[in-house]
Amino acid sequence: MPVIFFGHGSPVIALQDNATTRLWRRMALRVEQDYRRPRAIVAVSGHWLTRGVGVTAMARPRTIHDFGSSLPRPLFDIQYPAPGSPTLAREVAALLAPEPVVLDESQWGLDHGTWSVLCKAWPDAEIPVVQLSLDIRRSPFDHYELARKLKPLRDEDVLIIGTGNIVHNLPRMNWGAQDCEPYSWAKAFDDHIVQAIAAADVQAVIEYEALGEAAKLAVPSPDHYWPVLYALGAADRDDPVVFEPRHIEHGSLSMTSIGWWPTP
Repeated sequence: MPVIFFGHGSPVIALQDNATTRLWRRMALRVEQDYRRPRAIVAVSGHWLTRGVGVTAMARPRTIHDFGSSLPRPLFDIQYPAPGSPTLAREVAALLAPEPVVLDESQWGLDHGTWSVLCKAWPDAEIPVVQLSLDIRRSPFDHYELARKLKPLRDEDVLIIGTGNIVHNLPRMNWGAQDCEPYSWAKAFDDHIVQAIAAADVQAVIEYEALGEAAKLAVPSPDHYWPVLYALGAADRDDPVVFEPRHIEHGSLSMTSIGWWPTP
């Protein structure tokens, strides 16, 4: 299986049909046409933050509308009724051993970081989905190392995805202009990470804070950046990589998505 990082942007994208959502759908079709239909998806979203590591282990994960009431009412009506997979959750826990992993059978589900992407990529909602949480106590290197343990799933027809944003600064967003010129620091940081990933410079992606002020502005909190590290960790250095879509919205929200596509 390939590995994909989705720059998921605003949850409102779940209500839209645009160039980005159509690219997500084409990525899903490429997975099925060039490889095979995944037996399941393991998703790492910037919206499930925990102390310790958790994995959803319920048969029917709920659709979580984890955003403010100011967003459009139809967004709260969206359901993504994909099944879960307690069996895959146990496989994930076994791969991460001796790390203790909580099998969450009732508390979480599929948050909007996951379903707002998957409802466009796989609208039939028939592929089982398991979410892995982000342990807030871990360093960027720790997150990357944890992700490397998930690699064997790729050989078992499991698609691993990360969903977040390389640049995610909501307070600086120009809400009134989706297609405005990106801030110079946002473009510089997005370019830096894209170039590092293209060059398989893992250390530069992990040590993103070395970029100084641009990194502080682009990643004011690491939650939406960490899923990049999970996708990078699950990928192989020699996997051909494609950056598409590749743009920044509202000045400070990177929609850059990344696909690692091994030779079929």
